[in-house]
Amino acid sequence: MANESFSKGLPAVQGAPACIDVWRRRALRAGLVFSILAVILALVAEKLDQPALGWEHLLRGWLTGFVGCFGLCFGGMALLMVQHLSGGKWGLIVRRPLEAMTRTWPVVVLMWFPVALLGASYGKLYIWAKYYDDWASALKKGLITMDQAHAIHWKQPMLNVTDFYVVSLVCFAIFALYVTLLNRWSVKRDADPEPNVAYWRTKFENLSGFGVVLYAALLFILVIYWVMSLDPTWYSTIYGFQYLVGQPFMVLPLAILTLIGLSKTEPIKSTYRVIEQHDMGKLCFALVMLNIYFAFGAFLIIWSGNSPEEIPWYLDRIRGGWGVIATLDVIFHWLIPFSLLLSRDLKRINMRLSVVCSVMIFAGFWDLFWLIEPNFKDAARNLHFSWGILEYIAAPGALFCFWLVYYFAQLKRRPLIATNDPHLAEILEHDYAHA
Repeated sequence: MANESFSKGLPAVQGAPACIDVWRRRALRAGLVFSILAVILALVAEKLDQPALGWEHLLRGWLTGFVGCFGLCFGGMALLMVQHLSGGKWGLIVRRPLEAMTRTWPVVVLMWFPVALLGASYGKLYIWAKYYDDWASALKKGLITMDQAHAIHWKQPMLNVTDFYVVSLVCFAIFALYVTLLNRWSVKRDADPEPNVAYWRTKFENLSGFGVVLYAALLFILVIYWVMSLDPTWYSTIYGFQYLVGQPFMVLPLAILTLIGLSKTEPIKSTYRVIEQHDMGKLCFALVMLNIYFAFGAFLIIWSGNSPEEIPWYLDRIRGGWGVIATLDVIFHWLIPFSLLLSRDLKRINMRLSVVCSVMIFAGFWDLFWLIEPNFKDAARNLHFSWGILEYIAAPGALFCFWLVYYFAQLKRRPLIATNDPHLAEILEHDYAHA
């Protein structure tokens, strides 16, 4: 009976429109261009910059792109679980894009392997991986500082190549299990001839409740291995929270951009209403506030403590020209989206909201650049132009574009409307459409 009532106002076509194929081709072409540019920049940097840093900068850019794509994939999983816990009509609209993001996990795992093989196994990124069994000799030769030697020695039970692989792969396996269950149950719920709303709601809530907590805990561990340990002397209890809120900061804008792009054709045209767009715009505003809260909170704690063991991490990122990057990070991350999303009308106008969402995604990658590059000796407190540093445009651009190709492919695999959602009938009401 529920299926019957839901289907009355549904458009005949519920699959993804042909425009997604156009988006895939464009993303693929852009990815190839960025890839060629990344290789050219590495070759040029090897000749004109420091030879040892030519290909290393490509690997640093790769790490930035990988962390960004990881956040889009599994941050999408986290936001999907939050939606199952919170309910609400906005979740019906955004569910299919989020599920498509989660199913990109195989390509994200492939992106991780160069980081693991070159960055950890060969020590091209992580100084602890390069000297973890020979830190005393490296200290005598002046290759590392006393602080670095102390950190590498005492953090060795955690910061070692074996644990880097084991922890990363175990986390990927757990996340893949959650992705599989969330997507499989979603299909089963839509195929249920007599949908039991209470049963499916409870089933998703039981999975998602523990899943959100588990994801947060594992994410904290992963960002320690992948990013925080680039500087083994740095430690922060709030560091993981910055990534936990930074992921939906990029995920939700991408989902909104997807829906806006699909809103001219069925079935999204009949279900994507102004009121849901306005609600998601308000949620973007909340994420902006939460993001700046954690970023400023971390800075305020270090600034007020003024400990010589803690402040070097921030000094590396605000001195020697890095203050410009930090200032632009605040502008992209907070000032622009905060100022624009205050407007009620902007959140209801597709073109204007698209601009804000694009800025937010760009700000996410910009922030990763600010977090990653100053960890390296040649860049700390020394922002300078080099051909190698342009890899932070080329390599993340290539990975992001190839990730989009896979994302769009997953988006086409399923109908864009969850037909057994209890909120569907309300969204399809004529009066509600004009609210």
